[in-house]
Order: sequence, then structure tokens, then C-alpha cells
Amino acid sequence: MKQVSVIGGSQISPFSDEYKFAYEVGKLLAKNNCVVVCGGRTGIMEAVCRGAKEEGGLTIGIMPSYEGSEANQYVDIKINTGLSWNRNPIIVASGDPVIAIGGNYGTLSEIAYSFILGKTILGYKTHNIEGIIKIEKPEDVLRYL
Repeated sequence: MKQVSVIGGSQISPFSDEYKFAYEVGKLLAKNNCVVVCGGRTGIMEAVCRGAKEEGGLTIGIMPSYEGSEANQYVDIKINTGLSWNRNPIIVASGDPVIAIGGNYGTLSEIAYSFILGKTILGYKTHNIEGIIKIEKPEDVLRYL
């Protein structure tokens, strides 16, 4: 099974365009036999895991704490790191491609690690950085699986 890392903001509304996009990406990844890897918390991470779970997919959360109590309810496998934001390179190293949806500075650091690690980075409404492949609909991901 191919692993795909999905990164993005944790503080977004479930009614936002980015949340809905991540949810559809999760469904699409599960339908295409991909494992979702993310930071395991709220926002984009919850949306992509929720979509994947509704299609019977497998989700992995690389958690910031030692306990993993902050995991969203759709995470199947919690990897408790105790590393806080320092877990970001683990998240992006665990999948290819990396899909960035929205996000702030944490997402920006994950994008930087993605470049360092030579990952393909797909972006939807995220940081405008040369080298990120812009996607406009969830189905655009299929070209890079």
C-alpha cells in the first residue's frame, strides 16, 4: 500500500472549503488503496482521516505527545512521539506524495522538510512557493499516486 502524507492547519472550520477538500482527498486516497499519514489532530488532519475512514481506509497519526490523547477519532494507528512540532519531518518522510491543504507555519515547516527530502508536494490553497504543484480538485491527486 502506498502511503500519502497530508498536511495542513489544525484550526479550521469543518464548513471551510479546505476541510471539505481534505475530506474528499481522504475518501479518494482510501478508494485507491493508499494509507493516510498526518499529524493526527484536528482540522485538515481530522478531515482527511474522516474521509479515508468512511471509505474503509487506514489512517496513521504521527502524534505530538507521548500519550496521543489529542488524536482525532478517525486515527487508526497512533505513533506517539513526544516531539511536539519536531515530529513534522517524520510526517512528511512517511509518505509520497505530500499534499498540503491550507495551513500556517507548521505546514510551512512541513513543506520545507518535504523539499529537503525530495518529496513531490501537491498544494491546495496553501503557501505560494515555487516547486509546489498546485491542484484544484481532489481528483488531481490521482496523477501523482
